[in-house]
Amino acid sequence: MRLSLIPLEVQPDWRCQQMITRTGGCLCGALRYEVSGEPLRVGLCHCADCRKESGSSFVTFAVWPTRAFKSSGEVKIFAGRGFCPGCGSRLFNPGEEETEIRVGSLDDAPAALNPQYEIWVVRRESWLPPLPVPQYPGDRSSG
Repeated sequence: MRLSLIPLEVQPDWRCQQMITRTGGCLCGALRYEVSGEPLRVGLCHCADCRKESGSSFVTFAVWPTRAFKSSGEVKIFAGRGFCPGCGSRLFNPGEEETEIRVGSLDDAPAALNPQYEIWVVRRESWLPPLPVPQYPGDRSSG
């Protein structure tokens, strides 16, 4: 009896795949966080609140399920926005279901976190061209 070997396509075992963990923190290092896995979505916001709290023309953020987020150190919350009480760095918006991270607070440059949409584009600076992603005049839920 002759056996013939049939090549099988090898599928990676999900238990062997490493889950990506990203870390970040504030300027003084007193408040740290980590998020596991890939974000649910990544966006860019031009709203007045984001501009004022960041001191920039826009904010780039990513949203993870809250169960994938953990932090250490003291955090203060103002209007849903988490910041370090020592240095004032804005880091995340903690929520029951989702937590929004300011990607600029990650330890490593967020090169793989490309915005998938822009919100509050009615407030975008005229010198800043739109990204080739969906555009919303206000929040995503507004249109």
